This record gives sequence, C-alpha cells and structure tokens, in this order.
Amino acid sequence: MQNKLITLENIDAFIFDFDGVLTNNLVFVDQDGKESVCCNRSDGLAFDVLKKLKKPSYILSTEKNPIVSARAKKLNIQAIQGVKDKTQELLILAKTNGYNLNRVLYVGNDINDYKVMKLCGYSACPSDSHEKIRSIATFVLQKKGGNGVIRELLEVNLNIDFIKLLYS
Repeated sequence: MQNKLITLENIDAFIFDFDGVLTNNLVFVDQDGKESVCCNRSDGLAFDVLKKLKKPSYILSTEKNPIVSARAKKLNIQAIQGVKDKTQELLILAKTNGYNLNRVLYVGNDINDYKVMKLCGYSACPSDSHEKIRSIATFVLQKKGGNGVIRELLEVNLNIDFIKLLYS
C-alpha cells in the first residue's frame, strides 16, 4: 500500500498514537515508581508545521498518563487518553468535528492500532512497528518510533518544506 498517492490537501486531520510513535516505546521507571519517556524534539517542530497549516492534530492513547498530557500540552494539541476502543473514539471524534474518515491520517505502531488504521483513509507507522501494522500502512517510515517519525512523514512523504513554511 505504500505507493498510494497522497497530498496534504487530501488530509483533514492527523491522529497519532503516543507510545511507539512519539516515543521509542521504552519507559524508564525510577526507584520511586516515577515514569519517564523520551520524545524527539524534531517531532515538536513538525507539530508547529501542522499548526501553521491549520491541520487538526490529536494524540489518541489507550494509556492514561500524565506524561502524555504534559507532551500534548507542550505541543499544544489535544490528547484523548485512557481509550479502551480506539475505533469507537475515532468515530466520535470524526462525527463531532465533521471529519471524513477517508481524509484522516492515523499514525500507529502496534496491534491496538490495527482496526483504527483500517478505518482511516491514510495511515503511517514507524519502521519498528508490528509486522501486521507495517502490512496495512500507507507509509512505512524509515525512522523508528520516537526518532522523528512525524517530521519524516511531513517532510519526506508529504513533501513539506519546513524552512519555507516556518522561516520565510
């Protein structure tokens, strides 16, 4: 499916899984049980581009975690967390905002993203995603999760010139 013609104009909204997409899927736990993860700053710049383009972006995560909230706040995007059924949540989000699912791009990495990716017109995944996810993705990115996959998606796959858009 990787050769599907897609342009930015074909996309009404971007939805991102958190763990394994915006992170490298690792969690660090200290002796007090406090968790931390690693996110890539180049993805932060990619979210600036999406804002400049007025493309709605969301984090959709099965886990409810203050880390997700903190990152979403920093990126200035909405995080929908603690989701048991991503498919149902996507349907609600699309109906509420008038999104055509054929014009939504979802980025996921693991089997809990499978059904929601199948619902969307476009999808992408990091190179280290589960094989079943890689087999259905519109774009299998070169980057691994947490290593700038959103930046790659926008710059390489959607041909967005960050310098021209942000600094001209």
